[in-house]
Amino acid sequence: MLDDVGAMQLALAQAAEAPAHGDVPVGAVVTRGGVVIASRHNERELARDPTAHAEVLAMRDAAAALGGWRLEGCTLYVTLEPCAMCAGALVAARVERVVFSAADPKAGACGSLYNLCADPRLNHEVAVVDSVLARQGAALLEAFFATRRASR
Repeated sequence: MLDDVGAMQLALAQAAEAPAHGDVPVGAVVTRGGVVIASRHNERELARDPTAHAEVLAMRDAAAALGGWRLEGCTLYVTLEPCAMCAGALVAARVERVVFSAADPKAGACGSLYNLCADPRLNHEVAVVDSVLARQGAALLEAFFATRRASR
């Protein structure tokens, strides 16, 4: 049974795999009852797919594993605050909780720029927990972009 820190450590390990194929280091893990259902990392560059965010890929895998699109009772752990697309997918999938590491002041849709997960006008609300292992999540991103800037 994983707690929030343990699950986020798995998400961070997933994120660390993304730069190998040129993707931004974001990792996601879906759990239900403390058991991992799915885990993925960003694959936008690898798949040449603008929707291949870690969260979307992990939710697709979780839905396949559970045999349905409703991810009720599931928690999604992600190393970067979800964007509007991913937050919308969390709501649509009826995810119970999202736990993220680093905030995203430029595109975060779970409290930083928008809060789609807690909008009472939508048909579902997702509980949000932020800043779990925030330094580690931010460090992965900072190192990735520093390397990218240095190689230009």
